[in-house]
Amino acid sequence: MAGASISKVQVFCHGLLVLITSLYTDIHNIPPPELFSPLIPQKVLRTYSSLPTPTQYPQWTGTPFGKWDYFVPDTWTSGFFPATLYEMHTRQTLCTENPDVAGLGKDWLQLGRKACDGLAALPGRNTQGHDVGFLSFAFLEELKINSKNETAIAVVNGFAADLANRFVPGAGVTRSWDSADLSLVQVIIDNMMNLELLFVSADLTGNNTLREIAIRHADTTMKNHIRPDGSTWHVVEYDAQSGLVVSKQTAQGYSDDSAWARGQVWAIYGFSQMYERTSQKHYLVTARRLANYFLTNIPQDGIVPWDFKAPLQDHKVPGGVRPADSSAATAGATALLLLASLEPDDLQAERWIWGAVKVLQKITELAWSPSWNSLLANGTVNWPNNNYLTGIVYGDYYFIKAGNELVRLGLASC
Repeated sequence: MAGASISKVQVFCHGLLVLITSLYTDIHNIPPPELFSPLIPQKVLRTYSSLPTPTQYPQWTGTPFGKWDYFVPDTWTSGFFPATLYEMHTRQTLCTENPDVAGLGKDWLQLGRKACDGLAALPGRNTQGHDVGFLSFAFLEELKINSKNETAIAVVNGFAADLANRFVPGAGVTRSWDSADLSLVQVIIDNMMNLELLFVSADLTGNNTLREIAIRHADTTMKNHIRPDGSTWHVVEYDAQSGLVVSKQTAQGYSDDSAWARGQVWAIYGFSQMYERTSQKHYLVTARRLANYFLTNIPQDGIVPWDFKAPLQDHKVPGGVRPADSSAATAGATALLLLASLEPDDLQAERWIWGAVKVLQKITELAWSPSWNSLLANGTVNWPNNNYLTGIVYGDYYFIKAGNELVRLGLASC
């Protein structure tokens, strides 16, 4: 996409000038130094060395406080830690002038490949439904490094086949969750994050049906998951035959009419990827609407809450204050940086960049946790299930990835 390539240069030059100026005008426009702390490679390596045998993967910090809880490979979050090791490899290539930040002497690529061993057998034999896209992250990164890696090709194509098999033509979507009633199709906004897998497999195999499924799912989601104000419903239920919407609800938000923050982030990310893959402007327009809601509705303290429409004071929560979600913040910042790198409008790109930097600055002030296994605290995994005030593996993954993207765009240094 020629426009996207030009935009990246424009974002770099314009954004760097604004950053230099902002050093003297607004402390909150400076990327937090913790993004490049030597603690990051130390903690990631310590987690790798602590992986149980047979392989299990960290998901959140539980008991004792601040220590990782580990889960079997057939868990939707299991791909994030191997992908984190690939991001550390990326950091090593970006931060050659600062070995402490990059993990001096560590072969992150080899560690990432080794950590993927527990995932390689999952295509065709997993219980994760649509979430195979998340499981594929490290393998997608491997193909960027070695496009001939046969294991990565097989895993990506296998996961893509799993996802494509969940497509329901009458509803125009891939089914997110299984249920006893096959006449209904439940789709969660998270599913936008799995569509990239279909595009990569289509490129590998020449199977254009995979690309068509991704486009159909995105178009149906764009029509039914997004409110007029740019916020999103978490769950939309369809009639499998007619495609008519049966209900709109939440599973992890405060209420059916609220705006679960991480779901909003998945939507920004997914529609930005759709624009990157297709060059279709309606996906860019949609990603802008979603991003605008995200940034506009962050409260005055600058902290991304777990749900934008949950009450600020909530007697259901210890301390009575609406919890934050550091994972929504870091994933949201990374999504905004992706959108900025694709944005043909300089002023819009500048807004996404500085929105991302401010989100990272504020969540780092709140959640940076030197003593925990995780990099960040104050994550909300699932508020209805009473799982919050925790470190989260995908929050850490996007924290590292956001730092890498800022370096790539010339907006930060190691």
